[in-house]
Amino acid sequence: MTPVSSHSPHGQSPLRTVQVLGGGNAGSSTHVRSLAAGLVARGVKVTVCAPFDAECTYDFTGAGADHVHVPRSSDPVSVAALRTVCADADLVHAHGLHASFRAVLALGARRVRTPLVVTWHDRVHAEGARAQLLRVLERRVMKAATVVLGATSELVDGARRAGARDARLGPVALPARPARPPGPEDPDRLRAKVRAELGAVERPLLIAVGSLDRRRGYDVLLDAARAWRRLDPAPLVVVAGQGPLRGELQARIEGEELPVLLLGSRDDVPDLLAAADLALLPSRREPGRSVLAQEALHARVPLVAGAVGGIPELVGDAAELVPPGNTKALADAVIRLLDDPVRRAGLRERGVRQAATWPTEDETVAQVLSIYDELTQPTPLL
Repeated sequence: MTPVSSHSPHGQSPLRTVQVLGGGNAGSSTHVRSLAAGLVARGVKVTVCAPFDAECTYDFTGAGADHVHVPRSSDPVSVAALRTVCADADLVHAHGLHASFRAVLALGARRVRTPLVVTWHDRVHAEGARAQLLRVLERRVMKAATVVLGATSELVDGARRAGARDARLGPVALPARPARPPGPEDPDRLRAKVRAELGAVERPLLIAVGSLDRRRGYDVLLDAARAWRRLDPAPLVVVAGQGPLRGELQARIEGEELPVLLLGSRDDVPDLLAAADLALLPSRREPGRSVLAQEALHARVPLVAGAVGGIPELVGDAAELVPPGNTKALADAVIRLLDDPVRRAGLRERGVRQAATWPTEDETVAQVLSIYDELTQPTPLL
């Protein structure tokens, strides 16, 4: 039976919540869409404050929520717009650092304290003066939030160090990708078709997914690809993602004749995964819950990943973990797995068991709703 939220603390029904979203992160945007649908189904009124482009992509109104355009900027106009929306809210829930900072500014002038829940999906990385600014914003947000939900234990610990009064583990369910339209192709035919299109008919296919930036460790991946050239047949590495390092990486691939294809942004990642022999996650930093790691285990694709951030907690013993930034360890782990079908089969089975321990979307909504009720129900008089 689906639990239903309590009435609002002022005797009104339903509970009125505002979800604040920056709109720049696919994981947090998908989470808010899922959360909105689940809360509305449980009798909660949900208003999502996000840029227009986020509404166009994620269709919050289609989930039953109201959408109010609030730009990503923290300028006075944006903060004033958010303050107006939050004026009648029983609770505000912000997602990500910048959205949370805007929520703090919007709620700061209110005489009646409105509970603020912050979900910390990932930690923004920067260097120099920008890094100092981000740490200041983090402290401001963590100290102002009523409850901080960290997607991983590392993020919970970071929230506490930054001054959070109440930081809890709040794992986020794997975002559901749109289902592929039904068609006549069976999975084996589709797998063969994808491999043929990529040029991996008679050679192993390795896949990495994620934005082309420094933290992803793609320089280490290219270094490892040099070692894989001596294999017979040499595996093909495909990378799905776009980002600022594309030109630099492409120049290396061409100059060193590496067996690597940069595919750019793709909307068929499940099909690519289903066609792959191994999934690779060479990240130097991964404090949040990696979408690729979750999708690989769900798809029964053996995963080789850096033992960094939230990865070990997320995958347990269901992946081959290597020291981050270690080219030899990454190259050797892939070679061993390609030579050991028994080990690959074992990782597939462990992956299925590990994935079964992760929260479902329904369980995630239920946890969030229990926190909402905890923060909004009136304290009984003794």
